[in-house]
Amino acid sequence: MKKIKIFNDPIYGFITVRSPLVFKLIEHPYFQRLRRISQMGLSYLVYPGAHHTRFHHVLGCTYLMQMAVETLRSKQIEISEEEEEALIVAILMHDIGHGPFSHALEHSFLYKIRHEEVSLRFMEALNAEFNGELELAIDIFKGKYHRTFMNQLVSSQLDMDRLDYLKRDSFYSGVAEGNINVERLITMLHVKNDRLVLEYKGIYSAEKFIMARRFMYWQVYLHKTGIVAEKVLVKILERARALTLEGTDLTCSETLKAFLKEDIDRDKFDLGKLDMFSRLDDYDVMSALKLWSNHDDSILSYLCNSVVNRKLPKIEMSNEAFAAEYIEDIKTRAMDKLNVKKEDMEYLVYDGSVENKAYNSEKEAITILYKNGELKDIVEASDSESISALSMTVRKYYLCYPKNLV
Repeated sequence: MKKIKIFNDPIYGFITVRSPLVFKLIEHPYFQRLRRISQMGLSYLVYPGAHHTRFHHVLGCTYLMQMAVETLRSKQIEISEEEEEALIVAILMHDIGHGPFSHALEHSFLYKIRHEEVSLRFMEALNAEFNGELELAIDIFKGKYHRTFMNQLVSSQLDMDRLDYLKRDSFYSGVAEGNINVERLITMLHVKNDRLVLEYKGIYSAEKFIMARRFMYWQVYLHKTGIVAEKVLVKILERARALTLEGTDLTCSETLKAFLKEDIDRDKFDLGKLDMFSRLDDYDVMSALKLWSNHDDSILSYLCNSVVNRKLPKIEMSNEAFAAEYIEDIKTRAMDKLNVKKEDMEYLVYDGSVENKAYNSEKEAITILYKNGELKDIVEASDSESISALSMTVRKYYLCYPKNLV
């Protein structure tokens, strides 16, 4: 098939797009918006190189999906050209539903709607626009296609999404512990009983993959500075929405203003709202933060300056929940020192928790295939006790408050 487009990727080199449909989707404004959506939110405040976007990530995923299809075909797993194109479309579109700053603001604009559901809405809208050409991709994405392993290539514990974001985020952040051998892992993929499995020869690469997930979550994704930066960003939008509903006219893009005025849930999220959401990106939010950093509302301006000038609040981390008395003491000191109303303290002092489970054996387990055809969960197959330990949920608690209280 004639080459349509070649992208030069710093991770994999040249990525070739051969499908006219895939190329049309990449050129679509819905997809081009991903160039303006950060892959790692505000992690660049911790790791200055982490400025890559969702656009980089999904192109990398398509490259890995092409590699996976070639690998499985070499092992006599029949995958038609139509199925291959649908797999590439499904992985290409899997993150199109992310809002500004990715996970940081996932529920700040749409009420209780996850980005996966928004991605599906985008795919369905594009399917109507492209006369049903995305039908098979949507079935695979939803897990309704009869070949189960295809959905696992898109969404599982060893899918192309995870393989790319670990390697890519490791590269751009400079955290070497997340660098995994994706080529080895994909080469070891196989299909048994219509399920995606990993040949035994790849077990150590899979162990390294699980360990890399643990390192990247605690060292990068859940880094304490990244946590407090994202929480401040959420608080900014909460304050902006509260002021807007009280009648304050905040200067910002019309798109952002529309989302500040209305809580949009599943019932309200129609095609009109979808199109409006497609025009919302990091630029809307960051330009608003710069404007609001000089606003008359002291709380809004304080929060915006925290992000814009990286003057972030203090964050304490603990393996145990913070005592209620300790939190109340900090709130009392904050009210006295900063002359803030009690009802406004939620914007300045707040606590919560984060958790990580590097491997979840109950959700699309990584299955190891032995030469004799036997199948085992990687926890059972591994001779490393650490893999079993990594299937445990680890929770950490945080408390944020202004630094001048220290």
